[in-house]
Amino acid sequence: MEIIKLLDAVRQYFDEGNTSSYDFRKTKLLLLKKIILTQEQQLYAALYTDLKKSPEECWATEIGLVIAELNVAINNLHCWMAPKRVKTNMINLPSSSKILTEPLGVALIIGAWNYPFYLLINPLIGAIAAGNCVVLKPSEFAAATADVMKNIIEACFTPNHVLYMPGDGAVVVPAMMNNFTFDHVFYTGSTAVGKIIYTMAAQRLVPVTLELGGKSPCVVECDANIQVAAKRIVVTKFNNCGQICVAPDYILVHHSCKDALVAALKKYIVQFFGTDVQTSYSYGKIINEKQFNRIQQYLLQGKIVHGGNINRDTLYIEPTIIEAVTMQMPIMQEEIFGPILPILIYHTKDEALKIIAKNKNPLSFYLFTNNTKNEKQWLKDVAFGGGCINNASWHLTNHHLPFGGRGLSGTGSYHGKFSFDIFSHKKAVMKTPTWFNPAIKFPPFNGRLKLFKWLIR
Repeated sequence: MEIIKLLDAVRQYFDEGNTSSYDFRKTKLLLLKKIILTQEQQLYAALYTDLKKSPEECWATEIGLVIAELNVAINNLHCWMAPKRVKTNMINLPSSSKILTEPLGVALIIGAWNYPFYLLINPLIGAIAAGNCVVLKPSEFAAATADVMKNIIEACFTPNHVLYMPGDGAVVVPAMMNNFTFDHVFYTGSTAVGKIIYTMAAQRLVPVTLELGGKSPCVVECDANIQVAAKRIVVTKFNNCGQICVAPDYILVHHSCKDALVAALKKYIVQFFGTDVQTSYSYGKIINEKQFNRIQQYLLQGKIVHGGNINRDTLYIEPTIIEAVTMQMPIMQEEIFGPILPILIYHTKDEALKIIAKNKNPLSFYLFTNNTKNEKQWLKDVAFGGGCINNASWHLTNHHLPFGGRGLSGTGSYHGKFSFDIFSHKKAVMKTPTWFNPAIKFPPFNGRLKLFKWLIR
């Protein structure tokens, strides 16, 4: 089987120790950065073809974030790789203790189509920095971007270091995972496919990082700054036509300020995208007809109070606000992943928490409030992957924060140093001198219980 021969070559390259040195890793990271910048225009064109993204959006949400991640890894790699001295407990004195960081081996990274460049290359940076060999599986649904990424990878790496494996994920991924034992699998995508990946990995006891999604709630309290809240919700909810895992999936707004919020949301949709959104420079398109058909069904639920226009020929769905939805409707049971924003009202916090609990452990949680006491209580009462106070989605861009979900929204986290850690093994080492070898540590132990209780506590 040809694919297994390719994977075996990757394994051999890692086992030979080719990727372990600091100089090798840093050289590859520097080269990756250089090649990406030479392909900047090609990436702009490809991302426009796949998702109708403007160059500004490409840089702010994909290319620029990858360059920033590369800069962090390049500038901190030596420190990340260095052994870490740690304390030694009393019973083991005068031993010394340290933690060595070593690569896991061969990692499989499976990207997603909504941010096809960022979601494939960003975890790659952590894997390379940690000294791994990598197999990259791009999304087949963003074909133009996948072609440019292929050129970038082949210009930076030999195929036995980073193997680029395009194709139908339903065919390629099982062919690899069922016939080769990876040392780590990193998947970004839907919860449904994440479960399949997890099941295949479990058969070989392969650790997995799952970056999934879910219904991320956005709570707007009665004391929130409505204009600021609306502005920040619109810019993130309708970025990439809502095809973003950390977009506010629905709004829970206090009944006293619901009308003011809806009016402000409408105002900023027009201000940001114009009265004819279909021709807007800043508004993209749905990735393909399958996703278009899925999202279109949500327009039939609830009451449209803004937007709702579509154009199948251009895969266009207008930024849409929907009211009068119920928890029994699919729109409130499934991740929308599109430019439709349901608005629900609440009267008490308990009422809001019960709604959130219907889709527990969301990937993200957003809260708009000016009350610090309420803020702390919301953060305590809602379990979620990550989130923002008086903002939405932008926590993803801060490499000092771990990014990941919990429960059905994912497992594991990455970005910055967290990416390096997730592709590394922490090897514990204790060194004990030979000049001190007390008899109390060796049998017979009778009569030493009191001493042991004093030493081991």
